[in-house]
Amino acid sequence: MTTFQTPANDRFVLVTEVGPRDGFQSEKQFIPTEVKAGLINRLIEAGVRSFEATSFVSPRAVPQMADASEVMALIERRPGVRLTGLVPNARGAERAAAAKVDMMAGFVSASETHCQANLNKSIDAALADFVEYAPIAQKYGIALRGAVATAFGCPFEGEVQMANVLKIIETYMRHGARHISLGDTTGMATPPVVTRTVEAIRQRFPEAIIALHFHNTRGIGLANVMNGLQLGVREYESSFGGLGGCPFAPGATGNICTEDLVYLLHECGWETGIDLDALAGVAREVQDFMGRDLPGQYMRSGPRLKLSGVADAKRAVG
Repeated sequence: MTTFQTPANDRFVLVTEVGPRDGFQSEKQFIPTEVKAGLINRLIEAGVRSFEATSFVSPRAVPQMADASEVMALIERRPGVRLTGLVPNARGAERAAAAKVDMMAGFVSASETHCQANLNKSIDAALADFVEYAPIAQKYGIALRGAVATAFGCPFEGEVQMANVLKIIETYMRHGARHISLGDTTGMATPPVVTRTVEAIRQRFPEAIIALHFHNTRGIGLANVMNGLQLGVREYESSFGGLGGCPFAPGATGNICTEDLVYLLHECGWETGIDLDALAGVAREVQDFMGRDLPGQYMRSGPRLKLSGVADAKRAVG
């Protein structure tokens, strides 16, 4: 497996690109395997170090991810780049191991109702699946990541119980997952909600490596990132062009946009190792392929000090 290590730099923020999985998963048009892998390869060239590359779920449940193994085979591996595959059960874990993922990500909703909608099972049953396949990852020396969906609120139940969030994380960590991702599945997170959730986790599990996954449903995804940075969180998940949204949650819109996130981080003095202009070029490529405007702002506007000629400006008629 690829050796992955975050730089020992207190100004470094790890950006995990989830567009190939979370961005594409609900698209009705099948995205060709070569396109998915090609985008990942160009993002690696642009300096992206971490990906949620695909999902080893049942093709019947998410047809867009039916080519998970084929996508992995076409990715040009490089040292220091982490490729994560989403895994729902032991069968998926065996497929992910055969495809040589660097990390397996389990996912359980903190809301019983969303867990039923997303996985067709209870929280306890979903956790039992994780307990069953965690040894498979360990057998092959593959790192584990535990994702908590609807961590900041549920479209069916409203506020989620912190006890559920902590229970899920406790199971993850007890079975080998130090990396914990908190998913804002339908954009219900706000800075105060993020603060109390992260602080509760830190108090109970100080050794957890927390990543935050925000959606921009209500327009404050990047405000939540700024709050997360103040809390000391140094990993964020985002999607090229702001593409994506959970197909099993009403009202879910796109993820925070990778280019906009990287622009914000760079302007605030954080380091990502990513070439922002190359990243924006990939986002425009995705937009052209999808044939519709995507929510990302930076790929349209460019850098803050991008200047225009006076002759190009509209003038008021005197």
